[in-house]
Order: sequence, then C-alpha cells, then structure tokens
Amino acid sequence: MTILTGAGVSAASGVPTFRGADGLWRQFRATDLATPEAFARDPALVWEWYQWRRSQIAGCQPNAAHEVLARWSQQPNWIVATQNVDDLHVRARTRDLIRLHGSIWELSCWGRCAQSPRSWRDERVPMPDPVPSCPTCGRLARPAVVWFGESLDRRDMARAAAATRCDVFIAAGTSSVVYPAAGLMGEAKAQGAFTIEINPEATAASDIVDCAIQQGAENAFPLLDAQLTGRV
Repeated sequence: MTILTGAGVSAASGVPTFRGADGLWRQFRATDLATPEAFARDPALVWEWYQWRRSQIAGCQPNAAHEVLARWSQQPNWIVATQNVDDLHVRARTRDLIRLHGSIWELSCWGRCAQSPRSWRDERVPMPDPVPSCPTCGRLARPAVVWFGESLDRRDMARAAAATRCDVFIAAGTSSVVYPAAGLMGEAKAQGAFTIEINPEATAASDIVDCAIQQGAENAFPLLDAQLTGRV
C-alpha cells in the first residue's frame, strides 16, 4: 500500500493549509513568496514568512492520521509519501518517509557550495539570525523546501514513482493539482492499483478514483485502521 498526503492531513493539527483562506500572510500569498525569484529579490521578506510559519508549526502536534500512518509504515511495502514540509510525519515516527517537498526545519546553501551538505537541520524558534547563512561558505541559506518553478529531487521522485507499483494507493488531504506529485495517483491506477481519495471536499481526482471518502484524514484513517485490524 502507498499513501500520499497533502496539507489537509496536517490541518487538524493546526497547520494552516497552503491554499486555504488562512494562507494569507500580511498582503502576500504563499505563491508570491515560495519562489526562487522572490528569494533572490528579497530574502529577508521570504525568511520573515518562513520564520512565522516555523513558529506556527512548532506548537502543532501529530494528529490521529499521522499516528495511524506511522504504525502502517512499520509494515513491509507500506509506504508514505508526503507533500507537506511540516515534518509532523517525522515526529510521529513514520518509517522511510518520502518527503517530496523537503522540510521547513532544514536549510540549504543558496549558492549550492560544493562543501555544504544537501541540507542541514535547524529547529530553533526563533532562529538567531533573521536571514541565516551557510556555515560552510558564509553565503545566504534558504529553506530546504521545493519552491514553485523548481524540480523535485530526482531521488525522492524515483522512490515515489516506484511506490505506485502497489495494490492500494491512497491520496489524502491533497488538492490533486500540484504536479508531478498529483500524477502519482494516475500512475498507480494505470498499473492496476485500487485508488482511494480521502478529502472533506471533492477534488480533481474525485471522479477518477475507485473510492472517494469525503472525511477529514484525522477521522478516516482511524476508521480504516480499525477495519483493517478487525476492531469493528
């Protein structure tokens, strides 16, 4: 089984959804700030937004959906991939998590200096420097997340593509509009997987899946878990 999660899975934990009405920050929207162009133009503004987001997420805890998926991930060939950068799946101890869009708790060198690692972790809230720098070369550091206009890491995408070869594919809490991750459902279906969507509202994928469950992930996953373990 493969499960792909989006922002809706973390909504019950209090993490603002990326595209929802609560996505407004000052006079900007996420799509105005989560780009390489925005960072090149005004890194202080982009970091101010990310520092605010980190402070919001720091007080959030994994919800019932994260906990169920963490338990499922302990089984062989049960794989969780996420578009979320909040790392609540990590805090729930999800095994071998595929983080397609990176992590808000990691940084990378904006100049991509050869000596620095792919990313490094920094969970301080607030961070001591409003605009962090690379500890190796001293140039600007950026959030180690995938921005609009950037490609997903090839290694992460290869793992996710391989995970579409499964018996059951579940997409939960995702709008099914952000590619290439949104294409994983179609790939799984084309390879014969039984496809399930979990989302309180209909999405672009609702008419093509084998089963659409219009519930929040924090309610749907415990019910599915109970059925799978014979507790109902």
